[in-house]
Amino acid sequence: MHLIVPFAGVLSEAGRHTAQSLSLPSLEKLLARAQPGATTGGDERSLSAPHELALAQALGWPAIDGRLPFAARAAALDDISTGERPVGLLTPVHLHLGTEQVTMTDPDTLALDAADARGLFDTLRPLFTDVGFELHWGSPQRWYLVHDSLAEWPTASLDRVIGRNIDPWLTDAPGGHLWPRLQSETQMLLHTHPINDRREAQGLASVNSLWLSGCGTARAGRAAEPRVDERLRGPALGEDWAAWAEAWQALDAGPIASLLREQDGAMLTLAGERRTQPFTLLHTSAWQRMRSLWQRAPAHRVLEAL
Repeated sequence: MHLIVPFAGVLSEAGRHTAQSLSLPSLEKLLARAQPGATTGGDERSLSAPHELALAQALGWPAIDGRLPFAARAAALDDISTGERPVGLLTPVHLHLGTEQVTMTDPDTLALDAADARGLFDTLRPLFTDVGFELHWGSPQRWYLVHDSLAEWPTASLDRVIGRNIDPWLTDAPGGHLWPRLQSETQMLLHTHPINDRREAQGLASVNSLWLSGCGTARAGRAAEPRVDERLRGPALGEDWAAWAEAWQALDAGPIASLLREQDGAMLTLAGERRTQPFTLLHTSAWQRMRSLWQRAPAHRVLEAL
């Protein structure tokens, strides 16, 4: 078993303060019995979040920053056949225009139902198909773009951009001017769309743009895929540290406690906003276990290093 925990550590001062007060007995017991592996990452400005790079490595993919074909993987899970052509994930988003920057609202908070999302999708589809792109429906929050230009297109993941100024995460399109023009026309169509007029009248945020991520061609993965537990993600991105602490307590009492009962070789990968730290569980003698409890380090020190 391999468990990957995104947003186990955060950069926010309030979040780091919260981490210091966490009581995580199962995690501390596991850390005392586990062999730490090499850390990966190291820069919060990478296009791919550390947990995404860790998942790519676990799947046996080359972990190339910004070039992880998660869109093709998700399309396959949605039973969408794209052949061997490159795929990108298009996510309907709301971009908030502030006085000095443009930030992205968490798409999970948009309350975008299937009917509204499908109406916007149907409006935008001809815009893409007229210039040779394929646009496929996966769900209200998962649209798939298929085009040869997406093969080597580095893009920033949603987990990097949500709640932040989008400017540092914008990347140049290999197709030259085509994508910027499509993006501009998309935003104009969305700006005047009746669905957005109705949403705003109801006090809901409009869908005023699309975010492209996860581009590339499908790659085969290993048979035994890791489990990614995302319960910390929403609270961390929303900076709800009380909810983040509550999610950590549930994670410690549930999946991490279960991991302690696994056989030798079970792995836990803790991922923060800069790096990941893997741990391989080693079952030891009763004396070694007792000694490890005496030497147990506070979990928050490990989380702060992420």
